[in-house]
Amino acid sequence: MQKTLAILISIMVVLSCKHSQEKPTSHRSETKSISLQYANGFEITSEDAYQQVTITRPWPGASKTFTYALVPKGNPHPEGQFDAVVEVPIETIVVTSTTHIPSLEMLGETNRLVGFPNLAYISSEKTRKRIDAGKITELGKNESLNTELLIDLSPKAVVTFAVEGDNKTVKTLEKTRIPVIYNADWTETHPLGKAEWIKFFGILFGKEQQADSIFSSIEKNYQDAKKLAATATEKPTVLSGAMYKDVWYLPQGDSWAAQFIADAKGDYLWADTEGTGSASLNIESVLEKGRTAEVWIGPSQFTSFQQMQEAHAVYEQFEAFRNKEVYSFTNKKGATGGVLYYEVAPNRPDWVLKDIIKILHPELLLEHTFQFFTPLEP
Repeated sequence: MQKTLAILISIMVVLSCKHSQEKPTSHRSETKSISLQYANGFEITSEDAYQQVTITRPWPGASKTFTYALVPKGNPHPEGQFDAVVEVPIETIVVTSTTHIPSLEMLGETNRLVGFPNLAYISSEKTRKRIDAGKITELGKNESLNTELLIDLSPKAVVTFAVEGDNKTVKTLEKTRIPVIYNADWTETHPLGKAEWIKFFGILFGKEQQADSIFSSIEKNYQDAKKLAATATEKPTVLSGAMYKDVWYLPQGDSWAAQFIADAKGDYLWADTEGTGSASLNIESVLEKGRTAEVWIGPSQFTSFQQMQEAHAVYEQFEAFRNKEVYSFTNKKGATGGVLYYEVAPNRPDWVLKDIIKILHPELLLEHTFQFFTPLEP
């Protein structure tokens, strides 16, 4: 008995070793990575029968990754541990961030959108027409989606985002077998990194080449604008942010906003601060460094000088305020009050950069029309 058992174990070990040796070799020969130049939050690999998307940074500080298999209709589902298996091209979809809307529009796939949380945030005129026609269902809030309505819609996929990992709605949806996919475009810090997430949507709809072409055009426009800005003879000093209660919040030196100012050849006075989020400062330190700044870009949610004066008298001590050199992106809104910048800017960094160049070096872009930023109203 023991001898027979030993022989069986030996055979199993040999077969196991053979299997473990053969599988990686085959996998390596079939797998091909798709190039991403700026985005750090996801990876795409192409297998023979499906594509694999890995969300490497679903939220800041996340230790977990998410892997999805995107399988062409009619192909068998692959073996392996995936967080979701999705048949592509996706026929109907629910997205949960306004930053996802421009990607759908640029790819010509807005007709696939069947649900969204808090429809009032959407500014796009094209998508609002579909909302007004009753073709897109209101789903509540991203943190607490109306799961009953969503299940009735039965979309082929839900694209969501998370600030942290505890999302009860996602867990509920996963039990219904509706595929849930994380999108982490908002975690990118390079302007072109956010825009490159159009490739993520490209593979969902089987439009990889179109997505790549769209991104290449945006990248070229951005790099051309950056080169133009580099020819400027001056480098204006820049202040940003505003006060909330007794704290002044402004972009840190490694942030998305700071990168735009640098690429537009501006001297952002807090460029040396470390971090990709917001710095929290007291008013005394901001006054000391920023009182003589030539330009003030992004004064929080303020839309007029009067609003700022009424909120806090300290703003009048800044030269940029007195010289009326304050520019905001909050004045341009959609029909229901959604701020255009929040929706479109991550997808069109080339437009943002040109706006800031127009602010800092107007002589370089005489014909450019502001897409997001405008001088503060009186």
